[in-house]
Amino acid sequence: MKMEKQKSYKSWTISDAFWDAIKDYIPFYKRDPQIEYKRKPGGGRKPPDMRKILEGIFYVLRTGIQWKAAPREFGSSSNLHRYFQIFVSAGFFEIIWAKGLEKYDELEGIGWEWQSLDGSMTKSPLGGEAVGKNPTDRGKKGTKRSVLVDSHGIPLAIVVSGANP
Repeated sequence: MKMEKQKSYKSWTISDAFWDAIKDYIPFYKRDPQIEYKRKPGGGRKPPDMRKILEGIFYVLRTGIQWKAAPREFGSSSNLHRYFQIFVSAGFFEIIWAKGLEKYDELEGIGWEWQSLDGSMTKSPLGGEAVGKNPTDRGKKGTKRSVLVDSHGIPLAIVVSGANP
């Protein structure tokens, strides 16, 4: 009996169904009509494959590596970071989070009858002695992460803020 090789799942890989659901929300760069460009429309480099760019962004966020260390299969690291900044400023991640919650509510139903909120505070990375023993002491730098989940444990909201407010 011949064993079939299974495709390994990678948490940053975008499925066809997920891509079809979010591709229309990706912010695209548009030319400014007030500027006179030297190249005609369609000239220059072709735009990157946005699915690969998004997979590269998810790879960096999932693994925690530096942008410059991202594998070339996703494109240049500076391009990944540039598109990440564009997506953040356009609210793209909030949009797909909300769309995901809508879909989950449609399929399973969000458990609104009970929610749980929890958080944690950590010292500022690489802060050394300047951060003190507790990140909230005397306005020292640190991070507070708060998560709200429904009665099924599905995250409804995530907030990352300074630990000292």
